[in-house]
Amino acid sequence: MTSAPLRSRATGRVTLADVAQAAGVSPITVSRALRGERAVDPALVERVRSAAHLLGYVPDPAARALASQRSAHVTVLIPMLSNALFVDVFEAVQRSLRPAGYQTLMGVTHYNLDEEELLLREQLLQRPAGLLVTGLARSDAARALIAQSRVPCVHLMEMSQSPGVYSVGFSQLEAGAEMTRHLLARGRRRIAFAAAQLDARTLQRLDGWRRELGAAGLHDAALEWLDPAPSSMALGAQMFGQIMRKQPDVDAVFFCNDDLAQGALLAALRLGLAVPQRVAVTGFNDLTGSDLTTVRTPRAEIGTAAARMLLALMNGEPVASPCVDLGYELVVRASS
Repeated sequence: MTSAPLRSRATGRVTLADVAQAAGVSPITVSRALRGERAVDPALVERVRSAAHLLGYVPDPAARALASQRSAHVTVLIPMLSNALFVDVFEAVQRSLRPAGYQTLMGVTHYNLDEEELLLREQLLQRPAGLLVTGLARSDAARALIAQSRVPCVHLMEMSQSPGVYSVGFSQLEAGAEMTRHLLARGRRRIAFAAAQLDARTLQRLDGWRRELGAAGLHDAALEWLDPAPSSMALGAQMFGQIMRKQPDVDAVFFCNDDLAQGALLAALRLGLAVPQRVAVTGFNDLTGSDLTTVRTPRAEIGTAAARMLLALMNGEPVASPCVDLGYELVVRASS
């Protein structure tokens, strides 16, 4: 293998042909190896990648798009960057796609269906190789854009059994029900549900809470505390104070996100309310730094599995299952 970079005479850039010459293979083999196609022998892939690394080869996105009639980037639409959950998902996606030669371009929808539709229109003009979108709730126009584009698309965080829809996630409803059953098993009978943002996944958790309390004959709509504002510790503290003032017999509060629950723990300390003796406090997502009973969601695993599914679709390979359930885990700590 050559030790000195070869250069294109016209641009001075190391080319695909240079990598092919250094690795002793054809340019098409280099292209397939760097795209991560499974049909290429792993030893050959390693040889090609070593040659590319040694020569400092950087794929030309414009040339690749011209040759394949698609770009070398994948669009990833997430609701919010301030929520660590989606940062974990995006980082896992990026780690999985980069070795296959794909760039990840992020769009932030702010939980707004119109904003998501606009982002989709803008991104599809760039002919992305694939799409990763959060959840299943979107406008009819956005669904039509995805379908008509024929760009491979995988949905994150939720599951769908609809034909032709690819998804990786878990049951938000069952996760909400599981937390409610835990609180009931601990003897709690006045269990409030406190939620912010009120996106589709939060409302599915609410449905799980309603189902379990209804089955136990304990559902009370007055214990639903729903605020469309963004989730935060400050809002959690405020909601907890309101609940305990207006419903003083509440003996547990199930918050739809850990930051709300963390704020509630601080508020309970200020109010002199013992947790969990006087009132249990639980959260959701098991975000970094959480020290309370919560539901651990497989964010990184969802990002990785969705990216791998998308790679298979982009390469025209079969997908074992279009709907992947990665489950969740109830994590019981001292707050309940």
